[in-house]
Amino acid sequence: MSAARISLHFDGAVAHLQLCRPEKLNALDGDMVAALMPLCREIEQSQARVVILTGEGKAFCAGGDIAGWSNLAPDDFGRRWLRDGHQAFDALARLRQPLIAVLNGACLGGGLELAACADLRIAEAQATFGLPETGLGVIPGWSGTQRASRRFGAQLVRRMALLGEVFTADQALALGLVDQVAPRGQGMAAALEVAARVAARSPRATEITKILINAATGEDRERGIEALAGALVAGSDDLAEGLSAYRAKRQPQF
Repeated sequence: MSAARISLHFDGAVAHLQLCRPEKLNALDGDMVAALMPLCREIEQSQARVVILTGEGKAFCAGGDIAGWSNLAPDDFGRRWLRDGHQAFDALARLRQPLIAVLNGACLGGGLELAACADLRIAEAQATFGLPETGLGVIPGWSGTQRASRRFGAQLVRRMALLGEVFTADQALALGLVDQVAPRGQGMAAALEVAARVAARSPRATEITKILINAATGEDRERGIEALAGALVAGSDDLAEGLSAYRAKRQPQF
């Protein structure tokens, strides 16, 4: 299926999510941001065990489309553009399935913040990485100072956001921004190999492990802990007895 220049299709155990705006280097506009949440819900409800995210053409994502936010009033910029982006990126980062990002070119600003949502990042050799927002007079507002700092380290974010440093794929690998570098055009093949390794493991154990790692790093801690605790209680004899007693209008015998 396709919605607002983002495509989603399934191939066995793998869900493929692709930004499809190559003429704008896959820069995100409001429609694309809005499309992410329902697509994430579709992935959550699917039988996919792993998700691969990439961009069409010669870039992964060049960030937020300046035309999409530059004319917004300050309140709309904060309430709509930044908040909607946070909600969409949170949904992506908190997918129950592991997310692999194939960074096949420019990965800048909102594009790097999008890549930070992934559990694993594979860069092609030509990819570049940076947070140029302060050079435009704005902030890295889609969790570029928060999630990116947790996942990449605050000092690395300082270098990109405060100094404007841009890193190559090899530099990004050495600095821990990405997990693997593949030759130009080979990122998807590398991601499929990684996806096969993920899909071969226990899906339930993998899902729970991802929740625990996210909680340990401050990602969705409250909901994740309660979801795991709720699942534990839901399988208990106490719940079965409680429901039986409720339906029979009697006192439960725990």
